[in-house]
Amino acid sequence: MGKTLYLECESGISGDMTVAALLDLGADQQVLKKALASLPVQGFDIRISRVKKSGLDACDFDVVLDKEHENHDHDTEHMHGHDLHNHDAEYIHEHRSFVDILQIIESSSLTERAKKTAMDIFSVLADAEAKAHGVPRNQVYFHEVGAVDSIVDILSVAVCLDNLDIDQVIVTELCEGRGTVRCQHGIL
Repeated sequence: MGKTLYLECESGISGDMTVAALLDLGADQQVLKKALASLPVQGFDIRISRVKKSGLDACDFDVVLDKEHENHDHDTEHMHGHDLHNHDAEYIHEHRSFVDILQIIESSSLTERAKKTAMDIFSVLADAEAKAHGVPRNQVYFHEVGAVDSIVDILSVAVCLDNLDIDQVIVTELCEGRGTVRCQHGIL
């Protein structure tokens, strides 16, 4: 019988913070590293360390991208006065479809339960993207969450949940926040 994870997300939640918290709960770092090494995705490494946050000792999880896979703002020319979206630049934009993401998950050595969790997470994201863009789910292309670091964050959460035998997650309330964010679609 699995365990229940209770999250209070009054200030939101992020993938790297979730992975760090799950590692602090006892998820096995070696299991995580082995699972991530099996991904057919390149250009990343992970860094797990200890940090002090507000005087408290905490795990820190970071996905470190190589220069080619670093995330780049598609609207950067508006902030810096030059066009970094030039495709002759040294980096590439990887926009993956929902099907691409499912293939990455399927071809990994994650456990079946971790694969299902990861697929469920991306299914929710695909449904939201499909609704936002008014397209069928199979025509969704992920921008930010299709990036290497986002894929690694989400799959890491799935691996850690499985490793901790968590089969139910309760979130009291997820606050949306206020303000703007710069993303693939401009300022939202």
